[in-house]
Amino acid sequence: MGATTDVVIDQRIRDIQREYLEFLEDDEDTGIYTQLVRDMVANGECRLNVNINDLRKKSPQCVTGLLNAAHEELPAFHRALKEYVSSVDTNYAKTQEELFLGFEGSFGSKHVSPRTLNARHLGNLVCVEGIVTKCSLVRPKVVRSVHYSIYPTKDDDGNLLETEYGLCSYKDHQTVSIQEMPEKSPAGQLPHSVDIVLDNDLVDKCKPGDRVQVVGIYRCLPNKQGAFTSGTFRTILLANNVILMNKEVSQQISTDDVHKCKKFSKQKNVDVFEMLAKSLAPSIHGHEYIKKALLCMLLSGVEKVLPNGTRLRGLTHSHTHQNHSATLHKIGVW
Repeated sequence: MGATTDVVIDQRIRDIQREYLEFLEDDEDTGIYTQLVRDMVANGECRLNVNINDLRKKSPQCVTGLLNAAHEELPAFHRALKEYVSSVDTNYAKTQEELFLGFEGSFGSKHVSPRTLNARHLGNLVCVEGIVTKCSLVRPKVVRSVHYSIYPTKDDDGNLLETEYGLCSYKDHQTVSIQEMPEKSPAGQLPHSVDIVLDNDLVDKCKPGDRVQVVGIYRCLPNKQGAFTSGTFRTILLANNVILMNKEVSQQISTDDVHKCKKFSKQKNVDVFEMLAKSLAPSIHGHEYIKKALLCMLLSGVEKVLPNGTRLRGLTHSHTHQNHSATLHKIGVW
């Protein structure tokens, strides 16, 4: 009975692997993943990001399996990727011990926040949004450990043995915490957070303060108390993709903007300092002195040299970029 069950399970895994392989080889969708795999090989990368919407069009049942039972589906998808990369570049597939998958796209009910993440999501592939609050150092984590139970010094013939070191293998490992966004947190309640595990090429993908979407498998780990395991568990998210939501936007100042700034600075009957202070957070009534102080911090001031030779810098912080507000009167930190 047991052997028959194992055969059925192996056949099911092979069928799933074949479906994923057909998805990667699909030429009807302009061969998009063929090109992505070639780009991955050309750039020496080891992770292929798959849009779950593309997979949903080709094989909805595979998406359902991934979202609800990721640990059963992902090994088959990884083997399919390894097989496909071998067909594209055999030498590259041999040099890479392991290839990884990342996911993006629409996750429906599996798109959650740290507050809405709960026990029913355990074992699921989910997408969590939040703000990074803490990042650990990147440390090596052992993947394969080689030990000698009895240290050999000679072989059977009496010849001296030379010990080989460095047989253990490691991977980069980092833990980060993300917290739910303030605008989505209920008033008067503490924000919820979740721990994220980043491995290999995902380490250092984000820093504290970044708004991110993290896709991964929601898992639970037992809480050990001495030699016993309590009935409660701590939860983590094993990430396979990190998407930054607050990418820097380059400033684009038009000629019209420059003209308006020059026109505003030449107005004689307007107190520029007062006008700019009132323009700061106009939805907040009053607090003029606080607004002026914040304005001074934002715009800095003009460097000043006293008669005795003492130099007072105009920037509020030494690492601040060059001050461009020198023409604004009455603005400065003295």
